[in-house]
Amino acid sequence: MSQKVMQSVAELVEASPDVDNRETFNRLWKILNDMMAKVHARFDLTLDPCSADFHDYRNLGADVGEGSLKTYTGPEVDWLVHSYIGSPESSFTNMHITISLGPQYLVPNFGFALGTIPDLFMYMDYLPRVDLLQDIDYVDKFYEDVNEEFLMLQSDERFKPFISKDLYTRVALTPTAVAYCAERDMDIIDVVEKVAHERLDRWLAWVDAAEPTPVEMRENIMARDLQIRRNICERDPANVVAERLFGKSTADKMVELLWSGCRTLPRPMGN
Repeated sequence: MSQKVMQSVAELVEASPDVDNRETFNRLWKILNDMMAKVHARFDLTLDPCSADFHDYRNLGADVGEGSLKTYTGPEVDWLVHSYIGSPESSFTNMHITISLGPQYLVPNFGFALGTIPDLFMYMDYLPRVDLLQDIDYVDKFYEDVNEEFLMLQSDERFKPFISKDLYTRVALTPTAVAYCAERDMDIIDVVEKVAHERLDRWLAWVDAAEPTPVEMRENIMARDLQIRRNICERDPANVVAERLFGKSTADKMVELLWSGCRTLPRPMGN
């Protein structure tokens, strides 16, 4: 069993604040951009103007730190975030692709993050749209296929399970969630890249094969998705690192963008 990581992101960065991770960041950010190319090829997406001021964090006037936050919506996608934040020459980076589908599908939503804290950090999960304890058919349909991959990573001693101190963050993880730290080794990043694309390709295939959700269920699905997305974004313990880089007011605005609190384009109804 590999050693667990139970320090917070902020504590890990504070312990090693001056690690130059630019090379690792460039490799990880390329993985996300390659994944986003697949997403753009599959979905009709429109940038929401609400994130325009955050497309380049260097415009925010901070002495250190950089990043980009772009938010999208579309006929099949309620809210999509493609972002990174950090100071690659000073240990910390965090990059995301999160995709919340419209209510016309019950396919799980897509959660994905890579970063350096200063070791490699990875998070991947399929966020359920139903109660997994209640709906065993949903578990079998969407999570049984991921179980072997989860067990493979659990048995690989190079990956150290990351255990969040925040209770709600742990509540939000499914039993096949990937949350690990590992050395910044290119062979390990090769494994991460392979798993990342497998996770995305599997999810895109689910969307392609999805059957329409009954219309009478869609309003409740939309409300549930929004509340869960807001809870996860606002409770993220790593928000404190963004506050230190850019100030609390700017960090709060970023969090609001992540959960779509200031969107200007309408939510898709799945009609």
